[in-house]
Amino acid sequence: MATKQFAEHHRRRWGDPSRSEAAGLNDGSRVAVVGGGPAGSMFGYFLLDMAKHIGVKLDVDIYEPRNFRRVGPGGCNHCGGVVSESLIQRLATEGISLDSSVIQRALDSYTMHMDVGTVRIDTPVNEKRIASVFRGNGPRESTIEDLDSFDDYLLGLAQDKGANRERRLVTGLRKLEQSMEVECSDGYKHEYDLVAVTSGVNSRFPDVVESSDGRIRKGKTSRTFVCEFPLGDAAIRRHLGTSMHVFMLDLPHLQFAALIPKGDFATLCLLGDQIDEKLVKAFLNSAEVKECFPDALVPANVCHCYPRMNAATARPPFDDRVVMIGDCGTTRLLKDGIGTAYRTAKAAARTALFHGVMADDFRKHYWPLCRKIEIDNYIGRAIFAFSTLIQKSRFARRGVLRMTAREQARQQGHRRMSEILWDLFTGSGPFAEVLRHSIHPAFVAGLIWNLVAGNLPRGRRELMEQADGNA
Repeated sequence: MATKQFAEHHRRRWGDPSRSEAAGLNDGSRVAVVGGGPAGSMFGYFLLDMAKHIGVKLDVDIYEPRNFRRVGPGGCNHCGGVVSESLIQRLATEGISLDSSVIQRALDSYTMHMDVGTVRIDTPVNEKRIASVFRGNGPRESTIEDLDSFDDYLLGLAQDKGANRERRLVTGLRKLEQSMEVECSDGYKHEYDLVAVTSGVNSRFPDVVESSDGRIRKGKTSRTFVCEFPLGDAAIRRHLGTSMHVFMLDLPHLQFAALIPKGDFATLCLLGDQIDEKLVKAFLNSAEVKECFPDALVPANVCHCYPRMNAATARPPFDDRVVMIGDCGTTRLLKDGIGTAYRTAKAAARTALFHGVMADDFRKHYWPLCRKIEIDNYIGRAIFAFSTLIQKSRFARRGVLRMTAREQARQQGHRRMSEILWDLFTGSGPFAEVLRHSIHPAFVAGLIWNLVAGNLPRGRRELMEQADGNA
């Protein structure tokens, strides 16, 4: 009976309860995880958790030279730091419960800013709420008390499961006959049965993997902008509230912009294909952005960076005894990087333990998830291309704003535009689902009507009144 109960628990949690006799990881197998961010920590956590339940003892080393408890750039992982409620709940089912010291702000809405008006979009259901976290221990000059870094917290959980943390920078990777060898900047070398590359795209290690492996081609990246504004709790409550503020502005190359309340700071993220200083300056000088700050003045930021983000899946994100996890392998387009790290980390751990560590094993059991994400991203690119057309058309912006504002003003009925925008902003739903909702006849009819009505003189006045009432 106990065996049947375990098999059923195993099936529900990890999938097929059977384990290949030729599985690559067994008692004493050594695994290197290069990068201690969310992807690396969750991979180590899941791998050791699964191994414990089937009685396999592994040696897992997580290589991470940075100290995520440091304030400022030294402990930062260059990310907006937004986590969906659904991901928080999924992590909780895995035994990963985020402490209140990790979550800086609980956000229950989006406020969408356009030149034609502003509207607040409340969460459709509680499961779609979002939370903001610091990847490091806060921005430069941060004095926030009782703050825990999200990355450090996850890394600690992996260590609690039995992972060993190596504070070394991995600079080399070499394939041996029956293993992989990693080399560090201090000359330290060690052999492993599997190397999980979780260093992200802002590390040079994906270049090392590409040059040393010969078969893996790293994915393309794009430049983003992230900065931190010190506002203080009172100003954040007064001007930003419990909303994440997004901006649909007609600026070249800008695909997504958000201002995220986080502790005593507000994090600004600009995403697009060619983010540069000129675009950042134009964005900060726009009236819609200035209105979000006290006295309509944008303060000086305490730190900023231009990190890279994944724009295409690595080809392939695996080889014999090597697997790329998180955004250095694949991630969702412009959204939900932490959520994708969770999904790919769990899939890679399950593959390595229950099937094997060779390229064919990852191709059969890990690649299908990566491919699914990649295909969904193709749909996402089409959706963002359409969104860009709306950003460039004042006529279209009025229609979108009117439809959203009227939905938010009523208590009952479908909020089709609001739900589409919510899933697009948060990444909580697949792009395929966003597309399916976007071609629903009722949505299309509603959008056409609001495009017409929102651009009539009476409609413009009504639109502004509704938007102001919902902002």
